[in-house]
Amino acid sequence: MPAVSKGDGMRGLAVFISDIRNCKSKEAEIKRINKELANIRSKFKGDKALDGYSKKKYVCKLLFIFLLGHDIDFGHMEAVNLLSSNKYTEKQIGYLFISVLVNSNSELIRLINNAIKNDLASRNPTFMCLALHCIANVGSREMGEAFAADIPRILVAGDSMDSVKQSAALCLLRLYKASPDLVPMGEWTARVVHLLNDQHMGVVTAAVSLITCLCKKNPDDFKTCISLAVSRLSRIVSSASTDLQDYTYYFVPAPWLSVKLLRLLQCYPPPEDAAVKGRLVECLETVLNKAQEPPKSKKVQHSNAKNAILFETISLIIHYDSEPNLLVRACNQLGQFLQHRETNLRYLALESMCTLASSEFSHEAVKTHIDTVINALKTERDVSVRQRAADLLYAMCDRSNAKQIVSEMLRYLETADYAIREEIVLKVAILAEKYAVDYSWYVDTILNLIRIAGDYVSEEVWYRVLQIVTNRDDVQGYAAKTVFEALQAPACHENMVKVGGYILGEFGNLIAGDPRSSPPVQFSLLHSKFHLCSVATRALLLSTYIKFINLFPETKATIQAVLRAGSQLRNADVELQQRAVEYLTLSSVASTDVLATVLEEMPPFPERESSILAKLKRKKGPGAGSALDDGRRDPSSNDINGGVEPTPSTVSTPSPSADLLGLRAAPPPAAPPASAGAGNLLVDVFDGPAAQPSLGPTPEEAFLSELEPPAPESPMALLADPAPAADPGPEDIGPPIPEADELLNKFVCKNNGVLFENQLLQIGVKSEFRQNLGRMYLFYGNKTSVQFQNFSPTVVHPGDLQTQLAVQTKRVAAQVDGGAQVQQVLNIECLRDFLTPPLLSVRFRYGGTPQALTLKLPVTINKFFQPTEMAAQDFFQRWKQLSLPQQEAQKIFKANHPMDAEVTKAKLLGFGSALLDNVDPNPENFVGAGIIQTKALQVGCLLRLEPNAQAQMYRLTLRTSKEPVSRHLCELLAQQF
Repeated sequence: MPAVSKGDGMRGLAVFISDIRNCKSKEAEIKRINKELANIRSKFKGDKALDGYSKKKYVCKLLFIFLLGHDIDFGHMEAVNLLSSNKYTEKQIGYLFISVLVNSNSELIRLINNAIKNDLASRNPTFMCLALHCIANVGSREMGEAFAADIPRILVAGDSMDSVKQSAALCLLRLYKASPDLVPMGEWTARVVHLLNDQHMGVVTAAVSLITCLCKKNPDDFKTCISLAVSRLSRIVSSASTDLQDYTYYFVPAPWLSVKLLRLLQCYPPPEDAAVKGRLVECLETVLNKAQEPPKSKKVQHSNAKNAILFETISLIIHYDSEPNLLVRACNQLGQFLQHRETNLRYLALESMCTLASSEFSHEAVKTHIDTVINALKTERDVSVRQRAADLLYAMCDRSNAKQIVSEMLRYLETADYAIREEIVLKVAILAEKYAVDYSWYVDTILNLIRIAGDYVSEEVWYRVLQIVTNRDDVQGYAAKTVFEALQAPACHENMVKVGGYILGEFGNLIAGDPRSSPPVQFSLLHSKFHLCSVATRALLLSTYIKFINLFPETKATIQAVLRAGSQLRNADVELQQRAVEYLTLSSVASTDVLATVLEEMPPFPERESSILAKLKRKKGPGAGSALDDGRRDPSSNDINGGVEPTPSTVSTPSPSADLLGLRAAPPPAAPPASAGAGNLLVDVFDGPAAQPSLGPTPEEAFLSELEPPAPESPMALLADPAPAADPGPEDIGPPIPEADELLNKFVCKNNGVLFENQLLQIGVKSEFRQNLGRMYLFYGNKTSVQFQNFSPTVVHPGDLQTQLAVQTKRVAAQVDGGAQVQQVLNIECLRDFLTPPLLSVRFRYGGTPQALTLKLPVTINKFFQPTEMAAQDFFQRWKQLSLPQQEAQKIFKANHPMDAEVTKAKLLGFGSALLDNVDPNPENFVGAGIIQTKALQVGCLLRLEPNAQAQMYRLTLRTSKEPVSRHLCELLAQQF
């Protein structure tokens, strides 16, 4: 190793690093490190004072040892002392050590803040930049509180060097992202905008990043940036590569700044000023024109920079959606990329064209590329590109090309990748329904889907076809004939049997006149599939058989013989056994009139949002709504074709967590009601008045795409009374996880989100409540590639909760495949007021190892709040009536979150109460009223929240007619602020 002089480097550090690299084993390395740590410790504790060079050398060694993965528990004070040095190298090492090793809760943070404050006040640009970098790297709330007011002042100061302004802008951006409430918005905001006119391009680049982040929360404060951004963008776009030599990247002037400016403009609508808008349109046209010019370099860096600006320009054009000429030009430019040899460009072109297809100005231009897109679907080697091609075909589909696109997607489905088959099935089902003029074509398409990819046809798809066939008289006969012919195939998928069983049970009489499809032939055909099907399908077929007895009396003896067989009456499955017994008794005892009444044809289903579309939204995840909703409503489309009837929904707040389960997409389809036991109290209360079905619902029938469940007085509801399975007692499960209370508090004011997540499992929640009834969907997602075995989630009622809250659960599959999810439905009834939530115990085996966790289910008493509107006079009168000391609960507490009036209002509404305007004399206060609905009684509740922004405090007062409820609601609500 060459000799290193003291002035040029640190010889001791170089020798130490060389020794470490020459170690032959891990033990030798640890021995050398321990020896060095002992030497450094003795030097720091020795009587002889160390000079700055020695401190720097030893601190560097400690930093290197830490980077090797060893813990360092000393040397922090020496690093802090280096900050007071006037030598750059020593101060730099001190800041580096602090940025990497000092914890934000360290006792030294005050000394570090003092040193940083001195450097910021020194006006030495090098020292100021070091201090700003340290603040940004540590990024703790304590540092934010100490310097949030100083950094904006440095940023806009006229005498600050360009390098300092850059560092200050990026440091302020880091603090804002970490703690937005600490960055004060004041007079400096207008001056920050003017940094877009700075002569130094580095300052402009940093300022654009900062403004883009700030304007998302306070768009009006930074609205003046639009004209300045357009002006700066115009100068860059119109400049030659020689004009900005220091910021030209492979003949492309300032590509990063151009992209940032285009993204900043996407935060606002099109400029209102005609001159600014004209200049911007000119810029966008220039970028599109330059894309047509021959490349100035064959290097990939040149094309990457050029295309980055082009795609961001197209994103801005799509965002504005107001310039037909630009939209068409953008579409044509993307069309050229569809056959580009670079896979990434083809992917990005397909993705951008999906968005263009939803614009009325560019939809026709996108349709001209249909043959290219179909070819991409067939020939692309990359599955992600094929998936984007399928997305684009879905987006460009309308009534004129629906049959072509659906037929091509069906043809591709036969050889499609298994990873995208389910999504293509959903898309085909939606398009066939939405653009069906001839519903016989729709029926043929869905049956083809089941034939080609039966394993990937989800329940929502065949539920939906049954709903549409039931609602349309003109297609029922054709559907019965077609499905009868499909069932004659030797290899018939089980989903086809389900569809055939339902349709023939309802409309088999429409084809009974043909000797080839006479009633005995229909029954024989269905029964030949019976023993090959799952329990759920056999249950549906038993319901079809009892329907046949009503439709075709001549089959009564044959069907009764089947029901009377020992394999049915003594079936090991309780559901099949019960159906066989009840249907046999019904057919034997009931008169013809009673039988006709009980087993009459299903009524039409109410029209709601297609459950297939909802499933596709969930599968696509966040941000997919705009592309899937397809704002282009075909003028000739009717309500049946994808018609949506709005339904009330509860207040919810999307979770920022990962979206493995698709929880931020559309709500799930209506779930089947719980078993009719317990007086059928927990049937679907959210679906309005119940229809009168003519037979007891199977699990499939009850789930039929928002099918109304049986009313309590339905004749068949009286026949089924299975006893609910007993839950394990609290003593059989472990205690809730430590963070259970924190997870529960997240759901006090919202109904949807991720309840729990670790490396193995994600549990998501969607729920809705009305009066004293509720329904909750739990989504269990397997985040691993290994199957979960013996998967068993159960709900446990601790203490006396069983008498206060009734929860009926639907069983889930005992195996959860890797990357898959299962759904569990809970029907909930509040019997009387309760204080303790139920527990959710999840047990399974992962790789042979038992796993268990216990959570608190997000069911709190406020979920059964019924908002109540009342006038000011009525409110005060009721307030005085609830004046007993035990009826009031009050809490004064410090705000844990920023005091934002809109956020507070949203939380109170999410809590369940109605907000009453013009009641409190102080307009800053919030007043609410509501009624806790239980089966036993109703508990009136009045609340008053008084925020004190100056003191950052709240006073919350609740009055109810029951003392425990007052205290509990007060505690729950106070934790939200």
